[in-house]
Amino acid sequence: MKSIGLWWGGLVLLAAVAAGAVASVAGFGIGSLLTPLLAWRLGAKLAVAAVSIPHLAGTAVRFRRLRGHVDRRVLLSFGLASAAGGLLGALLHVYANSPALAVVLGVLLVFAGVLGLTGLADRLHVRGPWAWVAGAASGAFGGLVGNQGGIRSAALLGFGLPKEAFVATATAIALIIDAVRLPVYLETQAGELAGVWPLIALATAGVIVGTLAGERLLRRVPEPVFRRVVAALILALGLVMFFEAGR
Repeated sequence: MKSIGLWWGGLVLLAAVAAGAVASVAGFGIGSLLTPLLAWRLGAKLAVAAVSIPHLAGTAVRFRRLRGHVDRRVLLSFGLASAAGGLLGALLHVYANSPALAVVLGVLLVFAGVLGLTGLADRLHVRGPWAWVAGAASGAFGGLVGNQGGIRSAALLGFGLPKEAFVATATAIALIIDAVRLPVYLETQAGELAGVWPLIALATAGVIVGTLAGERLLRRVPEPVFRRVVAALILALGLVMFFEAGR
């Protein structure tokens, strides 16, 4: 079992609180913020698996409080396809961890963020079979690189959901994906995860605190501003992934 230094533990706790708060507003952010930080000390593969536990905890808390706003139509098409893609991506993640995948995902996120900020995303509407295609693709990419929230939220912008429905539906989908991918990580990396359980517990506590605090922020964000905030976060995430993977 690895010990947690004071400064390292404090940094993880602060990042976890921030990640939980961001996710409550944008529908993603826990994996996006925590995975790169933990990868610094644990390596990318173990970081992805470790973050899946606080991610599940924060997502469950958020879902319990927003479940009444879930758009069932989107959940049963895009969401189920995303869960299936996420499971496939998680299985492939065990064997493949190519930086090229992160570059591709970074480019896609930048493109989606620009569309959202310019308002072009408001004209896009995902319907019919394309909902299944978008869900499967976003889930598979996310499972492969361990960063599903950004690409999922980018795809969800095309459904034109109100902010509460957007976050609630994204949360419900994330919860399904967590339920199918976590057993894979536990089966393949149980020993390594057990060795860093204090860090996982600290991150989980921080994410829950941030999730509860961020819920208040969501209620205060005006509807027109909400989509731009999500798009800006997606763009920022894409740029970070692109440049980090390109090093």
